[in-house]
Amino acid sequence: MADKKRWLLPVDQAPTPFQLAMMALSLISVFIVLVLTFAKLDSETRRLLLMIDTSICVIFISHFLINFIRANDKLFYIKHNWVDLIASIPAIEPLRMARLFQILRVIRLIRMTQSILVPLMKQRSQATLASLLVAMVTILAFASVLMLIVETGVPGANIQTAESAIWWALVTISTVGYGDYYPVTTVGHIIGGVVIICGVSFFGVISGYMASLFISPDESERMESQSQEIRCELKMALDRMELNQQHLLQEIETLKQQVQQKR
Repeated sequence: MADKKRWLLPVDQAPTPFQLAMMALSLISVFIVLVLTFAKLDSETRRLLLMIDTSICVIFISHFLINFIRANDKLFYIKHNWVDLIASIPAIEPLRMARLFQILRVIRLIRMTQSILVPLMKQRSQATLASLLVAMVTILAFASVLMLIVETGVPGANIQTAESAIWWALVTISTVGYGDYYPVTTVGHIIGGVVIICGVSFFGVISGYMASLFISPDESERMESQSQEIRCELKMALDRMELNQQHLLQEIETLKQQVQQKR
């Protein structure tokens, strides 16, 4: 029975923030696969979803290869993560359905709230990077798809292809605003406004994270200096205790000698 569940995380193994991020991207990827399979889409929307899915697959394969290179026992890693590799192969739709097995990991982890929160609290740096990765993919995917659906076929609209939708989403979320592609419908303007707000918040988090990278060394140095001061104070206290002990022993010895002389 254990062999059949090798692709599941052990109950006592807490997931890392990046594992949680990959599982969140798996949810998005499975949703895209289901839409591609069952929904009636025009050619450009289908191309856009395939491009997003391929980009997510690149992230999956990169994560798999990085962990494979870092693994001490590579055969053991392959045995326990082969489903991740199979599910990460793009352009082969039947293999994409293997990502349904990854969803079981997410369902299982929902029942392990402590296992999810503990690594996020202990590994804040990884948790921040993983959250930024998931947020960026999610915003780009939904914004570009919604904008293409809303703007396609509208007179005067210039967002008509998958490439233009993705480019618009990238430019908008980065708050650069070249203006070469823009929405012309009211719904498109609302979507663009939401993406701009998300982009400002997104890069605000990135700025805070980058600032923390410069502040962290100073903080560690301060903690190190404090620990050194504590060690020095402890050493001085121990030295004083040792001197007091020697004085006490000398006084005891003196008292013994005086007692013996009186006898």
